[in-house]
Parts: sequence; C-alpha cells; structure tokens
Amino acid sequence: MTQQFRIEQDLSPKRWEGRKGHKIRAIVNHITAGAFPGCLNWMKNPVSKASANYLVTRTGRIIQLVRDEDSAWANGGVKKPNWRLLIPRVNPNRYTISIEHEGYGANGGDGTLTEPQYQATLWLHRQLIKKYDLPVDQDHIIGHYRIDSVNRPNCPGPKFPWDRLFADLKGVAAVAGDLRVAEDLRKVKIRIEGKEQKVVEGVIINNTTYAPVRAVAETLGRQVDWDNAKREVVIK
Repeated sequence: MTQQFRIEQDLSPKRWEGRKGHKIRAIVNHITAGAFPGCLNWMKNPVSKASANYLVTRTGRIIQLVRDEDSAWANGGVKKPNWRLLIPRVNPNRYTISIEHEGYGANGGDGTLTEPQYQATLWLHRQLIKKYDLPVDQDHIIGHYRIDSVNRPNCPGPKFPWDRLFADLKGVAAVAGDLRVAEDLRKVKIRIEGKEQKVVEGVIINNTTYAPVRAVAETLGRQVDWDNAKREVVIK
C-alpha cells in the first residue's frame, strides 16, 4: 500500500507572487545547512534571502513555505550551470519547484536521507510530477548544483539517493540473483528462468540494471522486500 503523507503549511514572506506566466518545468532538490526547526525559521526570517517551496524534515514531515503558484527564493543564482532547460535571462525560481531536505553535518549533510525522509520526498515528487505533468528524467528532476556549480557544488550532497529516487519514480527497482541480463545501450531484457520463461524489459541507470520489480516478482512467484542497509530490493 502506498504510504500517504500530509503537507503542512507554514508560509514564508520570502517569495514573489506568481511566476510571470512561466510554467513549472523542473523540481530542484536541496539540502539544508541546519537542523529543524532552525532551518525552517531561517527560511521565514526577513533577514535571510532564501526560501523554498517545500521542506522535508528527517522525521518525514512535509512543510510548504511557498505556494506552488508563487516563486520561492531558492534557485536564483546561475553560475556555470549544467542544465539544458535554463531559460536565458529568466530567474530559474520562476519556472522551478524547490524542495529543501533537512540535513546538517553528520546528520545528512552529505545528502543521506533518513528512511521516513526519503519516503516523504518520494511521495512529494510523485504528487508534483503528476500535478505538472513532468517527465521523470535528469532534466526535470535535478539538484541545485546543476544551476549553480560554483556556490552550491554539493547541493543536495554526494550521497543524495538519485538512483533509488529515479528507480522508484519510474516504478522500477534493482534486481539480481538468478536473472540473466542481455543489455544494449539504452535498455535491457531480463530473462527469468523457470517453468515459464519470460523476458522482462528493463532500463539502465548509471550503469546499474533496473527492471519492473512487480513483474519480476510475480513471474518468480516470490515475495519482495526492501534491504534498507544496502538500499536495494530483495526478491525472496
């Protein structure tokens, strides 16, 4: 059963009303530099010049600081970007949704999310993707470093779970064991040996083979479990 979350509202004054006619074209992920509630208070403090549309805490709370229809102050600085959807001479805040993740020091400062936090941001990503009809790819779901590689080279952190996030958003999961893989440059076919041989289409993400876990499990007649330590699906 899909876990349900609730979006709390605690609006920040640091925002621009509206988006000047621009449509939302991407989700931008961030990591905070402080613990909750300090990071929330900073994004609401008139002294600071930063905010975000959403904050996901390490306990799995989702807090909205800026409404989707308004522009948060999260992605405005553009320096040595590596993102092909940038609109020249338009502030990226006008056409992006920003998600901050609570992380600081040894507690997720490197982008490592807690399991409740990961499940919350996964749910939030799914809601936004559906609402704004966003493709699930590395152009429409990005990190802050793609916009500003000079001042934010590690945001949202080197250990942010990109592979797992994209796999879950695509409805696929890593599989291994008694599966034979024949791969080409873009996709794979996984042959499941059993009473009824079946070929399951899969994809390759960052040199890792992924396949639809439900189809694989049903074909094998096995149970699916999640190994949190290894961050992988286990078919038992």
